[in-house]
Amino acid sequence: MRITAGEAAVQIMVKEGITDAFGIPGAGINAVYKYLENAPISHYGMRHEEACTHAADAYYRAGHKIALAICTAGPGATNFVTGLYTANIDSIPMLAMVGQANTWQLSMDPFQCVDMVSIAGTVTKKVFRPMKAEEVPEMLREAFYLMRAGKPGPVLIDFPLDVQMAELEFDIAQYEAKEVEQVLPDQELIDQAIDMLASAKSPVIIMGGGVTLSESEPELIAFAEKYQIPVITTYMAKGGIPSGHPLNAGHAGIQVGQPVGNKYMLESDVVLAVGCRFSDRHTGDLKVYRGERRFIHIDIEPKQIGKVFEPDLGIVSDAALAIRALTQAAERKGLAPSDNPRVKELPALREKMARRTDYDTVPIMPHRVFHEINKAFDEDTMFTTGCGIVQIWSGQLQQIDRPRRYLPSGGAGTLGFDIPAAFGAKVAHPERYSVTVLGDFGFTFMVEEIAVCAVFDRPVIVVIVNNANLGLIRQNQKGAYGYEYAVSMPYNQDGTMDYVKVAEGFGCMGERVFTPQELTAALERAKVSGKTYIIDAICVKEQLCDMGGSIAAVKSWAPEA
Repeated sequence: MRITAGEAAVQIMVKEGITDAFGIPGAGINAVYKYLENAPISHYGMRHEEACTHAADAYYRAGHKIALAICTAGPGATNFVTGLYTANIDSIPMLAMVGQANTWQLSMDPFQCVDMVSIAGTVTKKVFRPMKAEEVPEMLREAFYLMRAGKPGPVLIDFPLDVQMAELEFDIAQYEAKEVEQVLPDQELIDQAIDMLASAKSPVIIMGGGVTLSESEPELIAFAEKYQIPVITTYMAKGGIPSGHPLNAGHAGIQVGQPVGNKYMLESDVVLAVGCRFSDRHTGDLKVYRGERRFIHIDIEPKQIGKVFEPDLGIVSDAALAIRALTQAAERKGLAPSDNPRVKELPALREKMARRTDYDTVPIMPHRVFHEINKAFDEDTMFTTGCGIVQIWSGQLQQIDRPRRYLPSGGAGTLGFDIPAAFGAKVAHPERYSVTVLGDFGFTFMVEEIAVCAVFDRPVIVVIVNNANLGLIRQNQKGAYGYEYAVSMPYNQDGTMDYVKVAEGFGCMGERVFTPQELTAALERAKVSGKTYIIDAICVKEQLCDMGGSIAAVKSWAPEA
């Protein structure tokens, strides 16, 4: 039958499993929107194009299901770039679709025509621009395949308007999704990895975000339990092992790292790293991080092996398949459990070395905000955060006990990710609490998206750690350059800025709190309100966060009393 390419695209999306879309219609994409109206796809109209991508991103993080981010051409399309980058660096698949001028106008600089193929090419797995209607089905088939294959990530369809409206012969019954092949590990390399672990006196496992993406946390924990190996989680794998598990050695790193994680990393001699990138905020000074220890690096993306430093053994594999192969090889080769006494000491050391959070001061210590959050919410609660000093405190201090409940902007550190991400997560799992924790400056980046939460009755809880400063930038200015400029924002606390009125103006609820006790009560009111609820917590203005240049030199700035 003959149908338009726009209609064919919608039919393919449905067949590929898309059930939710985050978008903003416009003249450049309306020939696709025409067919979204009656499709079995729920559409959520966002207030800013960037928010479409962040919502679709977190929707996948929370539910491991691909969503559509869709908007019009020109500035709408360019507003997608930050969200595409955010998803791409964290390996999050997303179908992004934007309008484009007619094919015959592309060289004429018409209204809202911009070269998205060039602009977005470095922040996606691929940008597709069909020039004929007949190209659309195969392009979309390849797009869905690329999103899922190897290292996952976003793709962008730059859809010329005349192609959207052009007809082609198409029968959705004949369309078949392209199968994603498995990335299997080399058995000889797996055997070598077991031999390295067998020779270790103080082995440690790093659970990376790739383990979360492959949903293989239980298998890796079982491997660690059988062979008594402490598990360090990267920031992207937070919650992959319960916070109270006897083998949870916390995070290692120079920012969101935790004292116990850095200690166990520094004392290790063999590191089994599964599905991680060795990012700079994790490693810090590479000489210190590497030391004399030997590294086994497993990743699905061949280019990741050796990108930061050359491991002693590199294995290209899907994380789940590699863990399964390691388990089988360890049994076959008779790997003995580690007998290092530090394994039994871990729970006590973790508690002893934990950063303090129970400060009872007024203004509120930022640490106390996370103390109250840890108490207030159950293990199914989903948390989002974007960037800055609040994100670092969140990574250091929040206790997350289940995978896919902590949904941060990791590699990009995107201010403005927080609120639309909380909405996207809530769409994926409306039965769970969705909470975003951010700073007073970060709150203003995508604040308009609380209106979306209100309109679509997907309530989220927004906790503002209001320190009236660009806290992380101030810390960097003072520590690295010896000055402080353009970072103080006293008006965020002195009453000039009223975030409660902002909340109410967007159809939400809100309150400002000044003491830990008021914060405790506010969190309970937020939970039972059934509304999107903003809590503006007035905190110590100039508190610094713990960080350093290497995992052996993280300085603590928290007061003792």
